[in-house]
Amino acid sequence: MRIPSFFLAALLTLATGLPARAVEVQQVTSPGGITAWLVEDHSNPILSLDMALVGGAVLDPEGQEGLAYLVSGLIDEGAGELDSQAFQARLQNLSIRLSFDAGLETFRGSLRTLTENRQTAFDLLRLALGEPRFDEEPVGRIRSQIQVQLAQDSENPNVIARRALREMMFPGHPYSRPVHGTPESIQAIGVDDMRRFVSERFARDALIVSVVGDITAEELRPLLDHAFLGLPAEAAPYDLPEVEPQAKGEVLVIERDLPQSVMTFAHKGLMRDDPDFYAAHVANRILGGGGFSSRLYAEVREKRGLAYSVYSYLSSLEHAALVRGGVATANARAGESLEVIREEWARMGAEGPTAEEVDDAKTYMTGSYPLRFSSTSGIAGTLLGIQLDDLGIDYVNIRNDLIDAVTVEDAQRVARELFRAEDLTVVIVGRPDGVASEKPAAEENG
Repeated sequence: MRIPSFFLAALLTLATGLPARAVEVQQVTSPGGITAWLVEDHSNPILSLDMALVGGAVLDPEGQEGLAYLVSGLIDEGAGELDSQAFQARLQNLSIRLSFDAGLETFRGSLRTLTENRQTAFDLLRLALGEPRFDEEPVGRIRSQIQVQLAQDSENPNVIARRALREMMFPGHPYSRPVHGTPESIQAIGVDDMRRFVSERFARDALIVSVVGDITAEELRPLLDHAFLGLPAEAAPYDLPEVEPQAKGEVLVIERDLPQSVMTFAHKGLMRDDPDFYAAHVANRILGGGGFSSRLYAEVREKRGLAYSVYSYLSSLEHAALVRGGVATANARAGESLEVIREEWARMGAEGPTAEEVDDAKTYMTGSYPLRFSSTSGIAGTLLGIQLDDLGIDYVNIRNDLIDAVTVEDAQRVARELFRAEDLTVVIVGRPDGVASEKPAAEENG
């Protein structure tokens, strides 16, 4: 019986009912040598594929920032013999969801389809990656859409703050470049530049794939070859320079007529492969990564009502790592908010978490982990992230053990090394009372 394609949206949200430890991850290699991680789930007739090509916006040429992002918006706007309308109609008629996006270090794609339409879905993926058309009409349309987005971003305090922070932390490094580009750089990108990007970056040695859903390893192998074997074997080489985050305790105020001040802050963090990462993960959850249960939430919102939300998180890149955070607060209370955040940051660095806090954090972190495995798309995304971080195919089943192994002594030791309130580099967008731009004392005296 043919399943009506309009059921796909509903089916994609159905839970798989697979707890994390029940997820069996297979490594599947096609006859042509394409490797993917697969989790079979035959409870619903749907299939999810997530893919990444290593090398994103950091490889955009200077003056052409936003190249990867522009390409991500265009490769499903016509490919092979199908122009934009025909390509999109083929997707819509079969309820196939195909999308692409460019991040700082990766170019990603996702595919969602009913099992019965998987051959066509993989064929459209093949065309998008291997034979994008870049016709005049969609190029002009997508370019215009990005220009509108950039104009909106130029007034968005969150975007302004994040971009300024990157520029302060990584001055002159590709990590400081705007992923979405600038109005001038987007306008400067031509079709030849897009074709060169595809030919240099879309290659099998840069490819990472995860597949989840109603398909067996035997059925997946030929589809992997069909979608990806036509790509070049090797991407163009690149050399991304190493970088040390420039966290010097600087404060930058960008004045805007806004009722609230949007604040973002960061200093150097731990790389993802650092043996102390899991202890840092636990400690950060206690400080600001635990939502309603975090110290920052308790002090900033519950006790003082300074903000609706406040947070911190670990951010690991290939060549650098940060501890980052943010808050939005009324202009009149911005200075007080920053003071409280610094105090809690310093207290965590000086004392670390308590044994009770560590136990509570680990209980939540291990208990909530299975929620990432409640849908095929959620599992596919999680598997892709595990591969990108090179954590190993058994990570799903050992991750909670790694969290459980963190002792209170580990968390306290790492907190003392990691959280340095004096190093917090802060960007505030708005008209904050009680806060002004300031350089570190060493710079002011030097």
